[in-house]
Amino acid sequence: MRVGESNHSITAVSPKICLVVLFACLGFGEESFAVGFLRQGTQRLERDPVINGIRLPQQESKPPIRLVSKDQRSQFDGERSFSYLADICKIGPRPSASQGMEKQKKYIQDHFESQSIGGVFRQQEFIAKSPYSGKNVKLHNLLIRWHPERQRRILICCHHDTRPFADADKRNPRAKFIGANDGGSGVALLCELGQHIESLDGVYGVDFLFFDGEEFVIQRPRDRMFLGSTFFAQQYLKGIPKWRYECAVLVDMVADKDLQIPLEGNSLHFARGLTEEIWDVAREIGVKEFVPKEFKFIRDDHLPLNEIAKIPTCDIIDFNFPNPTVGNIYWHTREDKLENCSAESLGKVGSVVLAWLRKKQQAKE
Repeated sequence: MRVGESNHSITAVSPKICLVVLFACLGFGEESFAVGFLRQGTQRLERDPVINGIRLPQQESKPPIRLVSKDQRSQFDGERSFSYLADICKIGPRPSASQGMEKQKKYIQDHFESQSIGGVFRQQEFIAKSPYSGKNVKLHNLLIRWHPERQRRILICCHHDTRPFADADKRNPRAKFIGANDGGSGVALLCELGQHIESLDGVYGVDFLFFDGEEFVIQRPRDRMFLGSTFFAQQYLKGIPKWRYECAVLVDMVADKDLQIPLEGNSLHFARGLTEEIWDVAREIGVKEFVPKEFKFIRDDHLPLNEIAKIPTCDIIDFNFPNPTVGNIYWHTREDKLENCSAESLGKVGSVVLAWLRKKQQAKE
């Protein structure tokens, strides 16, 4: 993602992306849909970290909250979500079209095809030009659907690729990039959230979508971003299924230990009602980290959904990593690692999203 100008008058237009479809249009549920999805069977730092010459104090030690009751299906479990994040980080870097990405894709598929989840797993394959070699490579968006018979639908999404290198790291911009927060946290949150979706009774079907190619970038501005979300949005617009997404929520960088999530500018611009609705739910359940103040305009995967697919989409993102005092100095550096993420933060964000989904499901027909 990138930061835009904090000005409501801007129009953030995603660049056109030339992609070649590898697949024939397949049935999507009972309706024909050109998207063409294919169904397929912690520890603490020992000393204060120093980043870019700034010494950051350790956070006060406190026990993590679980936000979970005895009924494991009723509340979002931050600790379990963090365990998924640990598994993902063990894979290592997960840039698009890499071995790490293939391992993570299998991890996601195995998780959501387990009996406890109950969703239907599909993948959307498309072609993009590799910034490494200039050759065409296969990328994959991943989709999980619950209650496909419901024509009113909600989309929850994240990106599942990581930056090829820690290119913002001043000491070593070609260092290995783990992407625990930027990439891993969204995947981990959806892995836990998926434990609760089948039991949500109501008027909406829910889909999860993992975007590939969010930052398949080596050199900016030459290499384009948001490949998977742009492709999905274009295909959704062409398909015109009988069912429709009434809204979507994007989660990105949501495991920061010092969690503070303000109202993102483009979310207010394109989907103000939805965005304020989610922040109201956070206030109702006592999650103060959802700060009711407007922040910068962030260019992220929600732009193609808003601009191309015309799906009102909100971006839940903490873009000050590690905190607002020092700014976003961990972003795209070697410090984006598991030790700088928190089960408590995942628990709070996940609880808000789950509470919002439950409230939406109570809507009248």
